[in-house]
Amino acid sequence: MREEITDRVRIRYFRPPRRLEVFTQQLILDKPDVKVTLARDLAYEPPIRIRGEVALEEGSDAVWFTFPGRWHDIGRFHRADGSLTGIYANILTPPEFRARGVWETTDLYLDIWLPPGGGFHVLDEDQLEEARDEGWISEEEERRATAEVLAIRNAHRKGDWPPPVVGEWTLERALEAAGF
Repeated sequence: MREEITDRVRIRYFRPPRRLEVFTQQLILDKPDVKVTLARDLAYEPPIRIRGEVALEEGSDAVWFTFPGRWHDIGRFHRADGSLTGIYANILTPPEFRARGVWETTDLYLDIWLPPGGGFHVLDEDQLEEARDEGWISEEEERRATAEVLAIRNAHRKGDWPPPVVGEWTLERALEAAGF
């Protein structure tokens, strides 16, 4: 089996209580411990802002890292001009890999943001609290989400997060692997 491949996957991303989004991305690396996908020419109008700065906009690209069995994924976000805006992590249930390139996961509300200049920011804690209070997620899911953020924060402080693969798979490398 070759390491770099070109294929399409559909990621079914459920956000309780009722929002289901399906993202189609190009699979460019498929290994047992990490799957790398490329999301091209994203349509974000108005732009998505994180902590007041544009993270994704019309024409942006993102390189995504999915780790089987892990409670988070990671995205390298870029503006339309290709400049890196930051590293983003979704806290979510471990993805389930279905037939015909369908992946399924459930958002657990918390996110992590690492801007290029440094820093570690936990986002959407208020949304996690609301989801718990409304019964959209279980107490166990809330505990698991909070524990995941703590584990990531501790690994980041030690210099062990994000994992090296995130630095290795730049947008340029991803575009080349995808044939652009």
